[in-house]
Order: sequence, then structure tokens, then C-alpha cells
Amino acid sequence: MKKIFFFLVLVLGVLGFGQGCDKNNSGNNSGTANNTGQKKFKLAFVTNTKNDFWSTVRYGCNNAVQNLGNVDLDFRFFTGSTVEEQQQILNDLVASGVDGIAISPIDASKQKDLLNQIAAKTLLVCVDSDVPDSQRAGFIGTDNVAAGKQAADLLKAALPKGGKVVVCVGYTNAQNAMDRMEGLQSELAGSNIQIIDTLADATKPDVAQQNAADAMAKHPDLAGIVGLYSYNGPAILAAVRAAGKAGQVKIVCFDDDKATLDGIASGDIYGTVVQISTRIGYEAINRMDKYLGGDKAQLTNANVLFKSLAVNKSMVESMQAWHDDKLQP
Repeated sequence: MKKIFFFLVLVLGVLGFGQGCDKNNSGNNSGTANNTGQKKFKLAFVTNTKNDFWSTVRYGCNNAVQNLGNVDLDFRFFTGSTVEEQQQILNDLVASGVDGIAISPIDASKQKDLLNQIAAKTLLVCVDSDVPDSQRAGFIGTDNVAAGKQAADLLKAALPKGGKVVVCVGYTNAQNAMDRMEGLQSELAGSNIQIIDTLADATKPDVAQQNAADAMAKHPDLAGIVGLYSYNGPAILAAVRAAGKAGQVKIVCFDDDKATLDGIASGDIYGTVVQISTRIGYEAINRMDKYLGGDKAQLTNANVLFKSLAVNKSMVESMQAWHDDKLQP
């Protein structure tokens, strides 16, 4: 019980004090349920893949919808892998007359002009991954540079003598991936840990697993593998176990997929960086609704950043309980 209480204090600290660049706390109010005096807004949310992370983001979105009482939400799990496929979803949503869209873009460089076209037609917010020089109204998500530094700290603890590591990621040109790499590399500078390759998988778990397997075969002395996207942890874990190197090749990853947490509990994954996914979803819908209702300060400061939590074996039991509970009604 003491462990769970301490963990909840940590998580609530992240929840309550996780805002970075944003200084306006008015968006933290739960809103007025069943506010029939307000216009009903049609909002959409487009992910960059489909996995447990986005399921918990959706849970946060649904909580906001319930509390606000004046939002219809169209939540889209993106199952493609190309800019064109994601753009088609945006075009379809605009054609349907949505009042606003939250999206996690998959390529910051290629999607700028495409997102600008959408932003000229409806409210556009980037969530989880940004295109900072686009015309989107703001960004809501994790402080990914700081999260990358947390991953580096976990890796240094897992590999005190250093060694060679590879990094697995969905899209190397997604802003969240670039920010996490920036934090990871800056925090590893001067250490004995060497990043020898970055392996992209287009958010396909089977490709991610094969990338990890190929890396171990190519580098028999590989000391560790880092996964920057949610599904990377379980995929890497499967590859390491199949190679008979569980516990030998250290794994550090992101988010709180059940397989990731189970891997930490067994000792086969050293640690993970957990984003406060429900809060991200809640704030995206809550702030878009209030912005459309006339409170432009909700997105004026451009970035609403949240802290993340580094979880290792000493905390995993409490994290598992938290994870299992947060999707319950």
C-alpha cells in the first residue's frame, strides 16, 4: 500500500504540475457538463498508429466529452503508414464539416504545407508530435526532449559500463521522435554508451521486431536497444527473448503497454518512460472546445507540455495497477 500511495503521489505530481511552456491554467477546469446553452462542436482526433497508448489517450478524450457536454468526437485510429493516407483522413474530416481536428503528424517536414491547408479551413491542433513551423493553433503533448533525457538516464543505469545500442522508432522525421532523440543523445554525451544505428519501422510491430532481431545478429556485442514508440517495447522484448538474450541486451522504451510493464516486472526490460496519456487526450478536447467557444487563451501560448515518468522495476507493480485501473469506467 505504501508503494502504491507513493506512486500515486508521483503521478499526481506529474498530472498537477506537468505543464511546461503553457502558463494558462484555465484549461484545467473540467468544464460544465450538459451545457445546453453552448453550441455543440464536432471535433476529430487522428492518431499516428493504433496501440495501447492511443487507447488511453482516447479515454482522456472521452472524459472531456462527457464533462463538457457540448462535443461530438470522431476518434480515428490511423492504421496506414504514409503521409498521403493520413492526409486523406484530414480531407475527409474537413469535408464532413468538423469544427476542429487534433492530429499526431507522422512527418514534420513533409506535412507542413498539407497541414497549413487544413488549418486554413478548420481549427487544427498537433497532439503528441508537432509540426512547429506550421499554421496549427498549438501543440499539446509530452515534453519529448525531457522524456528523451529520462530514457537516457534509464539506459545509463542499465549499462553502467557502457556499450553499443540501437534505437528503434516508427518515423524518424516525426517531431516527437526527433525531440526524444535530441534528449537521448544530449544526455548520453560524454558517457560510454554509443548509439550505432537508428531503425525505422513505419509503426509496424512486426518490422520493429525484425529490426531488433537483425541488429542483434549484426552486432553480437550489442548491449542495449531503445524503443521510442509505444509498441517498440513489446516488439523488442519478443526479439530479445527469441534470440535468447533476455536480461543480456538491456531494453529501455516508452509508454505503459501491458507487455512492456510485464517485461519490466520479469526483469527483461529495464525501464520505460511513461507519458500521461489520459491527460493529453483530455486537454486536447477541453482546450479545443473552449478555444472554439471564444477563449483564445487556451492555445495562445502555442505549446502545452506535460512531464513524463520514468518507471523501473521498483515502481512497476504500482504502475501496472494504475494502468489497469485508468481504462475502467
